[in-house]
Amino acid sequence: MSLSRNNKNATVRLFALVAIGMTALISQSGISGISDAGKVDAKMPMARVGKDNIVTLEVATTEAEIQRGLMQRTSLGKDAGMVFIFNPPRAVNFWMFNCLMPLDMLFIKNGKIVRIFEHVPPCKSPNPQDCPTYPSGPGVDVTHVIEVNAGYAKAHDLKVGDPVSFETP
Repeated sequence: MSLSRNNKNATVRLFALVAIGMTALISQSGISGISDAGKVDAKMPMARVGKDNIVTLEVATTEAEIQRGLMQRTSLGKDAGMVFIFNPPRAVNFWMFNCLMPLDMLFIKNGKIVRIFEHVPPCKSPNPQDCPTYPSGPGVDVTHVIEVNAGYAKAHDLKVGDPVSFETP
């Protein structure tokens, strides 16, 4: 996953702003993420999605982790995912440049799913500008985006309007 904009310079500026904002928000909230060795921190946050679905979340805490997202990953745990936090809320588009596995993307605003993209395929192009964005038009205004394994939304009967809450152990 990556955030995408049509203009390459805008993409770089947006990544920098997101990285700074997410790092500050995560530091203030006490949420832990991925250790330098790539191992999951014992205090990883969880999301309660829909009725009773629990997703254990990775949170990128450095600029490099935020820009990388789930790029180059070949798998995720069954009930695992990654959360991207947008504070203040903003319109975003995601893309699958350098992603190796299909994903479901849950776009969330104020504790409710506002858009779901299912079975989003990896972009195999070496040129990021050739990768489609999700959504393809204007961005979706969100507070969070959660990426999970492709098929998760259907398997757990997730729908637009379902509640999402976050907690730390």
